[in-house]
Amino acid sequence: MSQTPTPPDEPSGSAARRIAGGTAIMMLAMLASRLLGVVRNAVISHQLGQNFEADVYFGAFQIPDLFFYLIAGGALSSAFIPVFTEKLTHGDEEKAWKVFSTVACVMFVVVSFAVVLGEIFAEPLVRLVNPGFSAHEGKIAATVPLTRIVLPAQICFFMGGLMMGTQNARGKFFIPSLGPIIYNLGIILGGVVLAPWLGMQGLCWGALFGAITGNFALQLWAVARGGMQFKVSFDWRDPDVMKVWKLMLPVILGVALPQVSIWINRAFSSTLGNGPMAALSNASLIMQVPLGVFAQAMAVAIFPTLSAQAAANQLSEMRRTASQGVRSLLFLTIPASVLMILLAAPIIRLLLQHGKFLPEDTALAVPALVYLCLGICAWSIQSVLTRSFYALQDTKTPVIIGTAVTVIFLPMNPLFMTTFGLGIRGLALATTIAAALHAVAMISVLRKRLGGFEGARLVTTLVRTSVASIPAGAVCWAITRWTETGLATAGAKLQALGAVVLAGGAGIGVFVLAARVMRSDELDMIVRMVRSRRGRPAPG
Repeated sequence: MSQTPTPPDEPSGSAARRIAGGTAIMMLAMLASRLLGVVRNAVISHQLGQNFEADVYFGAFQIPDLFFYLIAGGALSSAFIPVFTEKLTHGDEEKAWKVFSTVACVMFVVVSFAVVLGEIFAEPLVRLVNPGFSAHEGKIAATVPLTRIVLPAQICFFMGGLMMGTQNARGKFFIPSLGPIIYNLGIILGGVVLAPWLGMQGLCWGALFGAITGNFALQLWAVARGGMQFKVSFDWRDPDVMKVWKLMLPVILGVALPQVSIWINRAFSSTLGNGPMAALSNASLIMQVPLGVFAQAMAVAIFPTLSAQAAANQLSEMRRTASQGVRSLLFLTIPASVLMILLAAPIIRLLLQHGKFLPEDTALAVPALVYLCLGICAWSIQSVLTRSFYALQDTKTPVIIGTAVTVIFLPMNPLFMTTFGLGIRGLALATTIAAALHAVAMISVLRKRLGGFEGARLVTTLVRTSVASIPAGAVCWAITRWTETGLATAGAKLQALGAVVLAGGAGIGVFVLAARVMRSDELDMIVRMVRSRRGRPAPG
């Protein structure tokens, strides 16, 4: 740590530079990944539309997605990184790699066994996780073979996630960030090259190829080049490995429960006939663009720093780091939420409405996107809050909060969907409310653990950002209305492009200007973050 006194509003110099550098790299990589994700969704929509075939395609990912949320996603790496980082912090690199080797060997066997069971019992599992499919002839039969294609990808996600964790712990973010990019390229390749001959199976084979290439093979090359000390080990009772197991189950629940809300939404939407499941999935994928660019990038970059500060018992530094992360995300996602709500129809029309995706499909997806975008801010800050607990090696608190919120969330789905007659809008609204409850509870508890959370600064950021978003939203709305008449003869695509570019660009410009007038600290932080990367090679 730098010996220079640290300003009260930001982490110490070395930590701030690590976070700035890592976040900048991850934001650029996540932006590239999400842009490719937009292309991927456009290819899927063109090939499948938003009815029977699209429901089958998204339904095929229900079981693999559950595997991903529980094991192959952030859960295992969130349990592993604090232990791995702790060993590196204390100079015991050999022990750190032993923990990696043992966890990798044991969990490879466990995940592979689970995938084999999934392959064997694919049909009953598909019926279980897509309860509405049984009412529609042929949906189950069409979904099962697709599920069997994409299930093995979860082994690659698991192994890749573990290897990405070792790189992130060492401050290397570039190669790990390429995994999602290559995965999306695989699906695009499958849609363009294979789908004309294989139909939906072409997209699924592309997904499997992308997972093998980007999430496994590339990461294996990177860690081997970086000095990986891997030895086959099943010493699962080693004290440090046991620490990972003890962290893992609560982390699985803590990380997965918020993510499972999307999975639960899909299960309920499968009962609404052909189209709603695909519409909700399409809306969710678009809503996750700012989450990936901002929240995931910040969370991945900030986690090793939080873990190192927690390992050194530097709680005041950790408080500043976590608070800065949350405030930065509030500044980025509040205006993003406002603009995406106002531009929901043009965005979907521009990105998805072509091929088999018709105007009525746009009309079905727009309300779901609007209600989901209300929760962008809450979803985003959870990424930093959750990892703050895991850096402290406190896995019980996120589980308790996540379980309580899920218990509330489950009955909200049928209540809003059926009782209130909101359909997929109700499912999206239930997700947003659950995300808000989860974020508020996490901040409240973390504030007690860290001896505060710079609450005054947090409220100031929230108020300033919300106020700055008002003129941005007004300008965006006015220009969007103008494009409906001024570009009426240009065609649906050009009209949508005009609305997104003109109204969205003007809204962003007005927001930045308003934030500058209001002397937003977060705007200055982001400017410094960008400048700190100029002239420096990307690590990786």
